[in-house]
Amino acid sequence: MRIISGLYKSRKIVAPKNLPVRPTTDMAKESLFNILNNYYYFNEISVLDLFAGTGNISYEFASRGTEQIISVDQDFGCIKFINQTSEKFEMPIQTIKSDVFKFLEKTNIQSNIIFADPPYNFSDEQFAKISNLVFTNNILLEDGLLIIEHSKHTNLSELENYQYSKSYGGNVFSFFEKD
Repeated sequence: MRIISGLYKSRKIVAPKNLPVRPTTDMAKESLFNILNNYYYFNEISVLDLFAGTGNISYEFASRGTEQIISVDQDFGCIKFINQTSEKFEMPIQTIKSDVFKFLEKTNIQSNIIFADPPYNFSDEQFAKISNLVFTNNILLEDGLLIIEHSKHTNLSELENYQYSKSYGGNVFSFFEKD
């Protein structure tokens, strides 16, 4: 994976092979950030990266100037890799090793952007639970976006607060906002 833009533009980051991850493709990530670039000044927002995996999305936000980034993943190897990479590049990424659902149930953190990239084989109920917890527990700030990445075989358009989706190959980003 590579960082698309910002301070660390074109830097390649090679994750260990043994991590249980499926990083967002560079093409899909570039398209996502082209959308976000129209809505936000990256140095003025806070980001919550759920199911962070390799930290791919967190690194992109950090490279673009975001200084408040929290990456949540339950895998110790993923958290260790994010910590090592963010320390190497002096990126302001805080990590939390936790089951994402338990984290969402207990946190009092609020963010402008919440990005969730759960396993593609999640059930419809599990995808819905992410959205429900974010909005029920008021984790998304006003004018914020919840973005859930999923496969083209999953349809989240019936969920509350759903706004629209964008597809890039087999990847789909569904966007949610407070009503």
